[in-house]
Amino acid sequence: MEIPNDILQETEHLRAQIRHHDYRYYVLDNPEIPDSEYDRLYRQLEQLESEYPELVTLDSPTQRVGGAPLDKFEQAPHAVPMLSLSNAFSDEELMDFDARVKRTLGDSRNVSYVLEPKLDGVAMELVYENGMLVTGSTRGDGYTGEDVTANVRTIRGIPLSLTQKGPLSNVSVIDIRGEVFMNRADFDKLNRSRDEEGLQPFANPRNASAGAIRQLDPRVTASRPLRFFAYAVGRMEGALFESHWDLLSGFKDLGLPVNLEHTHLCRDIRAVLNHYRRLQEIRHDLPYEIDGTVVK
Repeated sequence: MEIPNDILQETEHLRAQIRHHDYRYYVLDNPEIPDSEYDRLYRQLEQLESEYPELVTLDSPTQRVGGAPLDKFEQAPHAVPMLSLSNAFSDEELMDFDARVKRTLGDSRNVSYVLEPKLDGVAMELVYENGMLVTGSTRGDGYTGEDVTANVRTIRGIPLSLTQKGPLSNVSVIDIRGEVFMNRADFDKLNRSRDEEGLQPFANPRNASAGAIRQLDPRVTASRPLRFFAYAVGRMEGALFESHWDLLSGFKDLGLPVNLEHTHLCRDIRAVLNHYRRLQEIRHDLPYEIDGTVVK
């Protein structure tokens, strides 16, 4: 069945609009339209794809939830290991870290660092090939995780296809590392709902996020208010970046949510300590839970 050209154009226009508004909401945190208008656009696209099934593509906004529940999760090896972080528990240990960095570089000048809140969620790797999301996996033992792609696709803040702009837009393969988490307000609302249904409430946002990601039925995952922030990279073929700060900015250009509001570029280790103390003072006012600070 040949699809009329005006239907093709309308479908692509609707998809572009929905992706634009997803970007405004999840990446820029600055929506342009109310939820009711977004829902209207989404229903229009659903209707067109229902009338013309040939129009459906894997990266269509309507294809976030689909398929039968899984029997089990397959293993997903990481091309580059997802290693754990080293810890520092005092100012002295952080200063020692700075001294080791300078010795390794053979340079006594000040080193710039990026300081990020350490989100208390679930570490995740997203593999994109030619701009398309192909695999989502848990950290596992750092070398092999669980393939939770069907569940990852339900998280609205994770793009099914990357935006083709910015210095990282030409990458052929990129492994995005980040954190799946819940905001405190969303977690509280979820627990109130469970209480009304006579269900056991979740202990904390991290447990709720981990449980949602490991559901064998993606529809259950889709019902949970999961969010995602990108913060690192594994493989990256087809592009280079000057610094970690530039990488984070590049993520945003790709349409990936990045936690830049409380992330700081620090000119030296003293600035790191100052921002760390400031973050500790406001940590309980943040919309999400953190369990430390990451210095890169």
